[in-house]
Amino acid sequence: MKIVVLAGGRSPERNVSLSSGAMITSALREKGHQAVLIDLFLGDALSDVQNVDDVFDRKPAPQPKQISDAILTDADIDALRTDGTKGLFGPNVIKICQAADIVFLGLHGEDGENGKVQAVLDTFSIRYTGSDTLASGMAMDKQISKEIMLFNHIKTARFVMAYQADTQRPDFDFGYPVVVKPTQGGSSIGMSFAHNDDELDAALKEAFRFDSEVLIEEFISGREFSMGVVNGVAMPAIEIKVNDGWYDFEHKFQDNKTTFVTPPADFSEAAHDEMKQIALKTFKVLKMKNYGRIDFFANDEGIYVIEVNSLPGMTPLSLLPQEAAAAGISYADLVEEIVQSKVALYEQEEA
Repeated sequence: MKIVVLAGGRSPERNVSLSSGAMITSALREKGHQAVLIDLFLGDALSDVQNVDDVFDRKPAPQPKQISDAILTDADIDALRTDGTKGLFGPNVIKICQAADIVFLGLHGEDGENGKVQAVLDTFSIRYTGSDTLASGMAMDKQISKEIMLFNHIKTARFVMAYQADTQRPDFDFGYPVVVKPTQGGSSIGMSFAHNDDELDAALKEAFRFDSEVLIEEFISGREFSMGVVNGVAMPAIEIKVNDGWYDFEHKFQDNKTTFVTPPADFSEAAHDEMKQIALKTFKVLKMKNYGRIDFFANDEGIYVIEVNSLPGMTPLSLLPQEAAAAGISYADLVEEIVQSKVALYEQEEA
C-alpha cells in the first residue's frame, strides 16, 4: 500500500512525533509498503518529483531520531516555517495524503490528537489510523474523558477545573497534595505537583502556559501501569518504575531514566484481568477505534484510570511497542496490525 506517515505538526510534542514517525515509516517499508514520512506543519514542496505518486518511491527510509528534551513553544514551531504561510497543514499535505491508500497518524499532542486533523481528513475522504474525530476529541480533553469515565463507574481521580480567566483558585475538598495538568496535551508537559497554596499557584501558572483550562486533580498513590488496546485486544500491562523523581517528559523519552517491567512482577492474574476489562470498557465508552493506550494507578483501593491516549507514542522507549513485544508481537508486526485492522474497519463501514 501507499502510506503517508503524518508526523511533526505544531504540538509541544513535535519532536516525539517525529521520532515515532521515523520508526513507523521504517517498519512499514520493512513490511513492503511504499511509506513516506510527511511533516504535517512543514509540508512538502514536491520539488524533487514529477508527480505526487513519485513521493512514495523516495529512498532511503528515514531513521529514528534522538528526542530533544526541549519543550517547543508556539514561537519555536512557527519559526520553522519560513514561507510566510500559516495554519496547521503545510504545503501539499492534503494532496499527498489523497494519493495514499491510508494515512498513519504518528502525531502526538493537542493538534494531532484532538480531532482537528481527523476532521480535515474526513472532509477529504482520506483514510487514517486511530480513532475518529469525536473519540479523539473526547479522549484528548481530560475533563470530558474523566466525566464520561465517572458516569460509567470507571475509577479515576477526583478533580476540579481551573480557568485562566478566574480571579481566584477554585476550592476542592480532597486536600493536598494535588496534581495540576493542562486539560489538553500529553507527555506530562505543563504538569506538576503541589503540596500547599503557594505551590499550587506556581503549578497553575506553569500549566496555563500550555492551556487556558487546567485540572486540579486528587493525588492517587500506588503502582503505575499502562496497557495498550489494539484491534479489540488488551495488551499485557507494563509497570513504570521511575528511577528518580516522577514519570515526566524527560523520563518518558530519555534512556536510563525509567525501568519498565512487563508483565509486572507480583501482580495477580485477577488484577491483571481486571485491568484489561477496565481498559476495554474505557476504550468503548470513549468510542475509540483501532488502537490506543490506557494509563493506570493501582493501590489497595482499586484500579484508577489516569488518562487515555488515542495516538500513543511509537518511539524506542514508548510503552505500547514494549507491551506488544511482551505479547510476542514485533514492532513491525504491531504497525502492520494497526494499518490492516483500520483498513478492515473502513471496509466494514463501506460495505
